[in-house]
Amino acid sequence: MYIQFSSHCCCEVLLVSVQLYQAVSWHILIIHLCIRPVLPVNVFYCLFVISGQKCWSVTYTSQSICVLKGSSVDISCSYTYPSYHEVKKTFWFTKWDPGKEPEDLILVPGNEGHIDYHGDKKNDCTLRITDLRLTDSSEYRFRFITSGGHFSGSPVSLTVTDVVLEMEPTSVSEGNRVTLTCTTKCSLDPNPEYSWYKNGQPIENTNTNSTVHILSVSSEDAGKYSCGVKGHEALLSPEETLSVTYGPKNTSVSVSPSGEIVEGSSVTLTCSSDANPPVDKYTWYKKTVTSPKASEQSYSITNIRPEDSGEYHCEAENKYGRLNSSSVFVDVHYGPKNTSVSVSPSAEIMEGSSVTLTCSSDANPPVDKYTWYKKTVTSPKASGQSYSITNITSEDSGEYHCEAHNRKGTKNSTAQMIIVAGKF
Repeated sequence: MYIQFSSHCCCEVLLVSVQLYQAVSWHILIIHLCIRPVLPVNVFYCLFVISGQKCWSVTYTSQSICVLKGSSVDISCSYTYPSYHEVKKTFWFTKWDPGKEPEDLILVPGNEGHIDYHGDKKNDCTLRITDLRLTDSSEYRFRFITSGGHFSGSPVSLTVTDVVLEMEPTSVSEGNRVTLTCTTKCSLDPNPEYSWYKNGQPIENTNTNSTVHILSVSSEDAGKYSCGVKGHEALLSPEETLSVTYGPKNTSVSVSPSGEIVEGSSVTLTCSSDANPPVDKYTWYKKTVTSPKASEQSYSITNIRPEDSGEYHCEAENKYGRLNSSSVFVDVHYGPKNTSVSVSPSAEIMEGSSVTLTCSSDANPPVDKYTWYKKTVTSPKASGQSYSITNITSEDSGEYHCEAHNRKGTKNSTAQMIIVAGKF
């Protein structure tokens, strides 16, 4: 059968009957179209394999591909054409303006070393793209030109995705629940496993699903989280920060200077507490004193005195609670004070009786040395807190005083007059 459309166009239609297996008759319709003014040679657009000839075709392993940003991808591709044609040119393209030849991707500025053709000029048309960018997402088509015509395959959709961590909520009170979801904007194939990170370090013993639940959040869970696809650990999501709110914890007091506290010096007590939001109120207390001593984070005592010695603690408070510190003891050191002598018995002292003089003094650290003196006698009479005179005589009459000493100083008592009465 032959059909004449015009002086420039003709169409030859052949109906061929083929009997297979002596049972079924097949009819193959072949349309041989030629447009002599447009194309220099005949081109087969209705493609059937007759007498070993091949059809025009482009075949992709997958029509839709999802890959991670920064990774590499091979778009596997094969093509066929009439066996008597010779391939002259092969290339890939993404943009095709009507009436213009599409632009070869490998010639686009910025694609050097980024896009590579791994096929041949026979039947392999595989395209490789390395270090994928989000801007590489597009529809890709393979085109080839032979000695007898040209053909373009249907589009392959390539979606390049980054990894995004979704956190809900991002701020939570202790004891509540948080959900972390690792997402991509397309479905990766095969179904991937995920890795989870906190403050840049892998989280051990975490499931590999795309979603993780923290069922009862504690303050230790606060931090910066990220996720990634296993096998692509260099391509992690941007970090999301989890803020956990809680009342004061680990409240404590520090003393400065940390060494010995000497009367007349200055001392600063500082209250520390872990809380989120931070502590907004501090209160200072001294044991045995009902009213607060101060209401700032630091409590300073200048020109400190012995009566400032004692147990101190602070109370830290925010809107989620309050907590007291343990007590610290402020121990003020000073030399002997209020040194005095007492006499026992306190009644009239009779000759031949016994008398004990006792030295008392307020000191911190306690007095470590007592010395007894009698007026008009150069050398000390005794040492020790008590000085006892047995079988006392009139020669023992006179003024006595004691000297109290510790490593901070020395202090004498006032004189105590001892009068020994004679026997009648």
